[in-house]
Amino acid sequence: MIMTDINWTHWSDLAVQAGINIVSAIVLWVVGRWFIGLAGRLMEEQLVARKLDPTLRRYAHSFLSVSLTVVLVIAMLGFFGVQTASFAAIIGAAGVAIGLAWSGLLANFAAGIFLVVLRPFKVGDVVSVAGISGTVREVGLFSTIIDTPDNVMTLIGNNKIFSDNIQNFSANGYRRVDLKTQLAASADHVLAIQLLRDKIAAIPNVLAEPAITVDLLEFSPLGPVLAVRPCCQPAHYWQVYFDSNRLIRETLAAADFPAPEQAMVVRQG
Repeated sequence: MIMTDINWTHWSDLAVQAGINIVSAIVLWVVGRWFIGLAGRLMEEQLVARKLDPTLRRYAHSFLSVSLTVVLVIAMLGFFGVQTASFAAIIGAAGVAIGLAWSGLLANFAAGIFLVVLRPFKVGDVVSVAGISGTVREVGLFSTIIDTPDNVMTLIGNNKIFSDNIQNFSANGYRRVDLKTQLAASADHVLAIQLLRDKIAAIPNVLAEPAITVDLLEFSPLGPVLAVRPCCQPAHYWQVYFDSNRLIRETLAAADFPAPEQAMVVRQG
């Protein structure tokens, strides 16, 4: 009977101690997470006050939250008597293994930070990166989303973008539209130049400065080739491109310019 009472008392003490440990763990976790949330909010306020880029703010917030959560877990284990030194070593070794396995992802992550800090482009810019041209929809943690002109969403690894050439068509105040037109060998190129310069200047969104360039570019077997180069704001590039092409055809046809024809000279000796 005495033995039974001792066993009951022993198991009761263990149950009470386990209950206390569970409650303590819950309290520590709740309080710790509250402090982590508070730290995140305070950091967010400081970053917003400094007008830091939203993407970089998300990076910083995620890094702080994950780091403090790992510290909280290790602190809880230490509080309950678990040897945290070996646990930290295991985490470090796992981190190294994961880093080696995910080296590509880490490279993309690092490149993403550089893209946000250096800002070679921003959301909404028209760019050409890693062989893909389109409009930037999002600069993400590991990849950048590009919408191509035919409306295809394309994800490109940030490391591939950062290690290749980057062309930003929206960065400067204007773009030059480069067109060519072939004249017949018998055509009056001086008249063609004047007509095209006057007509293209009237196209909507063509800039007066820099001035339109219409001049002789080269000669082909068909005759002289004219360079037609109006300038416009980046957002109007394709509108000016197509309107200029259409106007070149209509202007030369209305002025009765001869169509270029391949000529062949046969000599009999």
